[in-house]
Amino acid sequence: MNHSQAAPKALKPDPIVEVEQFGKLPDGTVVLHYILKNGLGAELDVLEYGGTVRRFTVPGPDGKPRNVMVGPNTLEGWIREPYYGALIGRVANRIAGGTFSLDGKTYTLATNNAPGGIPCALHGGETGFNAKCWQLRAFFKGNIPQAAAWIAQEAIGEDDACLWLTLDSPDGDQGYPGAVHAEVVYILTPENTWRILYRLTADAPTPVAMTQHAYWNLKGCAQGNVLDHTLQIEAHRYTPVNAGLIPTGELAPVAGTPFDFTQPRLLGQDIDAPNDQIRYGAGYDHNFVLDHPAGELARAATLAAPDGMRMEVWTDQPGLQVYTGNYIPDGLETPEGSTCRRGGVALETQHFADSVNHPAFPSTILRPGEILRSCTEYRFPKA
Repeated sequence: MNHSQAAPKALKPDPIVEVEQFGKLPDGTVVLHYILKNGLGAELDVLEYGGTVRRFTVPGPDGKPRNVMVGPNTLEGWIREPYYGALIGRVANRIAGGTFSLDGKTYTLATNNAPGGIPCALHGGETGFNAKCWQLRAFFKGNIPQAAAWIAQEAIGEDDACLWLTLDSPDGDQGYPGAVHAEVVYILTPENTWRILYRLTADAPTPVAMTQHAYWNLKGCAQGNVLDHTLQIEAHRYTPVNAGLIPTGELAPVAGTPFDFTQPRLLGQDIDAPNDQIRYGAGYDHNFVLDHPAGELARAATLAAPDGMRMEVWTDQPGLQVYTGNYIPDGLETPEGSTCRRGGVALETQHFADSVNHPAFPSTILRPGEILRSCTEYRFPKA
């Protein structure tokens, strides 16, 4: 009688997190970075400053590691050229004129951006969440911090590497009312998915709309522009803007316009089209109204490089801001070398710009006793 022995089951490598000093801010504050590794070739490199993801390395179609995130190489670079890979808040995107009214009171914010010469408040203000040092703590499924017990309700896998980020924004921060407590969890899974969980509370009514401002180049950081990437977006409408990149309030159909990404479309196909909307943004810098029901985690977009490298964006947010790096400066120094204008594309899951001044848009107002929770995932499906 022949006896055969089953081959031993392959064991997955344990996820690990490494911590190192990255640099110092001008005031002498030491900034650490945490490197999440899934043991299967993917690494997520996160700074305390801005909750910034400096690099996201995943195996390419050739099996070699590839950093698909675009951004500066030094802290000085992020101070000079902000937002790359950072957490954006308290309110992402633009607020017209830097003003809004809430419960009968008008609030005035700093106007730190002026597209077309029209001032607005951008990405939370002059010192938004991207320019603050977050508190970071690494954990795994078996040792979720007691102070973050809510995370246990989420789908944390046995082989996930996790990072808990917290920040307290006081009442009056950048002109916004109320104190906000922000918690974000970065999760790196064995499937090379980067999952982002948001949880925010406030002690007074205030607008809150966070996002992650990652720039992507699936050919690899500093590997030229992204005009040869194809993008598909699950959106049949978008929010047209005025010359100041503020939504007009219309939810316009994408059909027959350069904004029709309902089927895969090259980013470079109409990026310089003779179209007012394109001209206002110097390319794409627009919000797409996602088709999925409000609050439901669903695929929002698929980005693909010429060699087949592919990323899916999943979110429960109502909008996706697509920004084709029209103002990335030529010669920006990254961990992989110099990049160029349009060297990365941002796919920001968020609420619509200027929602606080558009009652018909999904509300961004967070009130005491409420908990704002959200999830976004950047998935790299295996071929």
